[in-house]
Amino acid sequence: MSRSGALDLATGVGGKLEKKDVKSAVDQYEKYHASFGGEEEARKANYTDMVNKYYDLATSFYEYGWGESFHFAHRLKGETLRESIKRHEHFLALQLGLKPGMKVLDVGCGVGGPLREISRFSLTSVTGLNNNEYQITRGKELNRLAGLHKTCDYVKADFMKIPIDDNTFDAVYAIEATCHAPDAVGCYKEIYRVLKPGQCFAAYEWCMTDSFDPNNEIHQRIKAEIELGNGLPDVRLTTKCLEALKLAGFEVIWHKDLSKDAPVSWFLPLDPSYFSISSFRLTTLGRFLTRTMVRTLEYIGLAPAGSNRVSAFLEKAADGLVEGGRKELFTPMYFFLVRKPLLDSSE
Repeated sequence: MSRSGALDLATGVGGKLEKKDVKSAVDQYEKYHASFGGEEEARKANYTDMVNKYYDLATSFYEYGWGESFHFAHRLKGETLRESIKRHEHFLALQLGLKPGMKVLDVGCGVGGPLREISRFSLTSVTGLNNNEYQITRGKELNRLAGLHKTCDYVKADFMKIPIDDNTFDAVYAIEATCHAPDAVGCYKEIYRVLKPGQCFAAYEWCMTDSFDPNNEIHQRIKAEIELGNGLPDVRLTTKCLEALKLAGFEVIWHKDLSKDAPVSWFLPLDPSYFSISSFRLTTLGRFLTRTMVRTLEYIGLAPAGSNRVSAFLEKAADGLVEGGRKELFTPMYFFLVRKPLLDSSE
């Protein structure tokens, strides 16, 4: 089960980092980003360090506020957030045609919430690919608690250099994860390589939409806030993702920004005007109480120095996500289903 208490949050900040090193890690992480004078090229060149620092710092906040599945969802009226998250994961499994006995790869698996849900739903064996040691440690613990440690496992690796043989998996998926890649084509090529010919890759990507204007200062600020608060080197346009998939060799079956026809806005849980008992920690009041709690725990020494700054940049990210969603500049669910051809043209 997810860590849900205040002390769990406090002790988890920093992940595998020594507590005395958390403040320094926050300093280094912030300097990568445009809001603090950082450059996109530096973020791309140092993406492994940047993303690892981000998840060491942010994972306990994610679990505290969001649960084990760190992603948004296409949401229907009458659904709770948790119900929509499960359906979002099941949708991927159905689109991929997962069947019992298939070998599946989850690229950028976090602590394995979707991995466990999809494995249970489809009776498949799922391997999670993750380059963050702290998240893998948490994921293994959660697999064991769920009784899935024999069918679900993890590989610690960079998804730009996957240490797995060619043509290994029957299906691959990614949920709001490959947006961390410094080069989409390179990342998709690695996924293409480990996928069996004739099989499919499906994903939800974080993207800027066609409404994004790179010359608009407000649009640029929103994009920078999203990058800062979510450990991203860049947020690509949907068209760039599609182009990268084709360059990697995939055949596109279908693609769509699923946020466009969602009956309930994906950013609703973060909207300051929204209140929900079931998602209380994500509401304005819940976030205020969390912020106050973190500040207090840091002051009395139970949370490491720098914890409140992590809370602050996650708050900034939430603001950017809501504004980006309202203006339809950003989507966390650009969905695509693509296939590796039976005959690999690169051979």
